[in-house]
Amino acid sequence: MTEQTVVVVGGCGHVGLPLGIILAARTGNKIYLLDVDKTKVEQVNSGVMPFMEPGIDELLNEVIGKTAFATTSPECLREADVAITVVGTPVDKHLNPTVNALKSNVDEILEYLRDDSLLVLRSTVYPGVTKVIYDRVKQLGRNIDVAFCPERIAEGKALEELENLPQIISAFEPQALEKAKVLFEKIALKTIELSPLEAELAKLFTNCWRYLNFAISNEFYMLAETFGLDFYKIYGAVTEDYPRMKSFAKAGFAAGPCLLKDTLQLSAFANNNFFLGHSAMLVNEGLPNFIIQKMQHSMNLAERTVTILGMAFKGESDDPRESLSYKLKNLLEVYAKEVICTDPYVQDKSLVPLEEALRKADVIVLATPHKVYKEIKFAPNQTVIDCWGFFNRDDDNINPPSQAHVLELMH
Repeated sequence: MTEQTVVVVGGCGHVGLPLGIILAARTGNKIYLLDVDKTKVEQVNSGVMPFMEPGIDELLNEVIGKTAFATTSPECLREADVAITVVGTPVDKHLNPTVNALKSNVDEILEYLRDDSLLVLRSTVYPGVTKVIYDRVKQLGRNIDVAFCPERIAEGKALEELENLPQIISAFEPQALEKAKVLFEKIALKTIELSPLEAELAKLFTNCWRYLNFAISNEFYMLAETFGLDFYKIYGAVTEDYPRMKSFAKAGFAAGPCLLKDTLQLSAFANNNFFLGHSAMLVNEGLPNFIIQKMQHSMNLAERTVTILGMAFKGESDDPRESLSYKLKNLLEVYAKEVICTDPYVQDKSLVPLEEALRKADVIVLATPHKVYKEIKFAPNQTVIDCWGFFNRDDDNINPPSQAHVLELMH
């Protein structure tokens, strides 16, 4: 039996769609997936995921047209007991957070939302924005509850993490907090209550911690390689059977739509005194430059064709947003004879098939560690640059002549 009507605003995107599907499958609620992208809405209504998210395709087909409905019409908000907006606060060209899009989105929602309903802010917001939205609702004389319940899932793990990770819930009033708790307890094993400002910082701390964690690994990687040492030999030694190094990440491109953005938001909130965050940005954003610098010291790039493997911001993803692969591409185009890019999942007309990209390459840079690349057999005359430690030197899939080239440029 349908208990409530829930509208997920931005419901066909990476944050909103997995949440909407889980809510439709686990709660018995009627779920509207409201989105401005007509193509995505049509895909979802036909049972097709518009992006990669392992394990959720089958669940989509179980609920779509039954308890879940994708739509471009905001009229569905008039039925809503709960509206969940996944519009966050991006940073502008000056790297400062901007709340205009979120405030505009909320104003549009309020035009349709009835009194006694619950408005949930789900995506990352700049600290204090929940209070701004709460005050806005009160100024308009609306009797609408406001809660902030940040998502913390990683792309590619939505199905697992939405149901197994604790859900942080916050609100300014007990009634709003209770409504949010009732909703999220239906899909999560546990809820954790915080004040809105605490919850906003909890979300930023989470992403900043990951960004800092990647940065220290990338800094160690560049330090080791600068002195002609094998970072992954050291990495293996310090992590083997040593629990205190369990959180030591491998080196690689730390990118995507959240980590850098949220580090910058926390920095702005700290009056630009978040020096660790600034340093992490310089390290992570500087890794493509470091790779090119090492290449330039070892070869004449103007005579080499360079293939970049992987354009998504992370492995096993089709999401190219804020991918450092594109930064690497843009830099290489200044120096290399030719730059060829390939990715098995990213939709980009400029990309070429893997076979062609490998055939033309003098130098191959692994930018995104998709699992399918493990099967590659490199030509004897090709040099492979792998900052991820992805290609094992003893792996039988790597031809012996090529094996000596892996990571060679970095030494």
